[in-house]
Amino acid sequence: MKYILLVPDGAADEPLADLNGKTPMETARTPNLDRLAETGVVGGVQVTPIDMYPGSDAANMALLGYDPKVYYTGRGPVEAAAMGIPLEAKDVAFRCSLISSDGENLIDYSAGHISTEDARPIIALANEKLGTRQITLFPGVSYRHIMRWQNGPVDVRSHPPHENMGKRLADILPEGEQEGRLRAFIEDSYGLLNDLPYNHQRREEGKNPANMLWPWSPGRTPQLPLFTKRRGMSGAVISAVDVVRGLGKLTGLEIVDVPGATGYFDTDYAAKGRYALDALNRHDFVWVHVESPDEAGHAGSIDEKIRAIENFDKLVVGTMLAGLKNVDDFRILCAPDHKTPVSTRGHTVGPVPFLLYDSTKKLRHGSLQPYDERGALESKIQIPEGYRLIDNLFAS
Repeated sequence: MKYILLVPDGAADEPLADLNGKTPMETARTPNLDRLAETGVVGGVQVTPIDMYPGSDAANMALLGYDPKVYYTGRGPVEAAAMGIPLEAKDVAFRCSLISSDGENLIDYSAGHISTEDARPIIALANEKLGTRQITLFPGVSYRHIMRWQNGPVDVRSHPPHENMGKRLADILPEGEQEGRLRAFIEDSYGLLNDLPYNHQRREEGKNPANMLWPWSPGRTPQLPLFTKRRGMSGAVISAVDVVRGLGKLTGLEIVDVPGATGYFDTDYAAKGRYALDALNRHDFVWVHVESPDEAGHAGSIDEKIRAIENFDKLVVGTMLAGLKNVDDFRILCAPDHKTPVSTRGHTVGPVPFLLYDSTKKLRHGSLQPYDERGALESKIQIPEGYRLIDNLFAS
C-alpha cells in the first residue's frame, strides 16, 4: 500500500458575496478531487487546537500526526532545520521576515515578494551591520529568513507580519523577554535599509521596498520522534517552503527538491506531481504541500485562489492519479492546514474539509458530500483533534 498526504495550504475559506455566497473551493473546477470524493470520505477536521494560532507550522505538524500541544516550540527552529542552520541546546531561532514599512505601519509582509537573489545581499548587509556575537542572520528564500540568537529569549509575544498588514508598528512590536533588544533591532533595520539605493529604485518602479526586518515566532529545536519509528515506513516530503521542509527533516523524511517549485503562484505544479510519483518508488509515504492557495488568500485575490485550487487539482492531483493507474493499492488523504480567507487576508480558526480515498474499496457511506467547506459541514464525520486525522490514512 502506498500512502499520500496532500496539503493545499490555506485553501479553505469563507462564503463570499462576490461568489454568490460560495467559497473558492466550492467555485473552483476540481474534477479529480470530485472523483475521489465520490467513493471516498469527506469530513471536517479542526487541525490546530482552537486555543493555538493556526499557523502553517503548528498545523502541518498536526497533519503529519504530531500533537502541537506536545511538540510545538515555534516556527523559527523548524525553518532553521530546513536551512541546515545549527542550533545548540539553548540557541533560539526566530523567523525573520523582510517586510515593507513606512516607518509607522506594516505595509507588506513579503516586501513585494522580493526575489531570493535580491534579498540575499540585504540580509548579508544586515548581518554585517546589526549582527553581534550572539545574533546572526541567515538568508533564506524570498522574504523568509532566520535570526539565530545564542542563549536567546523564548518568552516573547510576537506577531506574524502576514496577519498584521496595515497595522501600526507600535501596536504589534514584540513584548516580553528581551523586548527592548528586539524592538531596537527592528528600528535599526529600518534605519539601515530604508534609504538603500535598491529601495529607491523599487519605489521608482512602483514596488514596495524591502526596508525592515521583523523577527517573530522564536523557539528552540523541537524533539520530534522519527516518522519511520512511529509508522514503520519511510517517507518523503515535497514542498517549496522551509517550514514544511523543516518538519520533514526533523522527522526523518527525505526532502525532495523540485525544480520550478517556488512556493508562489508560478510554482511548477505538475513537477510536484511527477516528483511525488518518483518518491513513491523509494518510499511508501509521500507528503505533497502546495503553498499557492495560502499566498492567494494573503493577497486578498479571489481569482488567484480559485486558479491555485484548480491548478492543484489538475496538475498535482491529476498528474499523480495518472501515474498511479498501475499501482493497485494506495490511499490519499487531502486536507488544507487552515483557512486563509481572502476577505481577511489572514489565517482563521475553524474546521477545514478533509478527503480520504482508498483505491481498494469504497469508503463512502450515506449521502454524498462534495469536497469543500459545505461538504465538511454536512458530514457526520468531524475530527476535533487534527493530529489524529492521519491515523485514518494508515488505519487497516
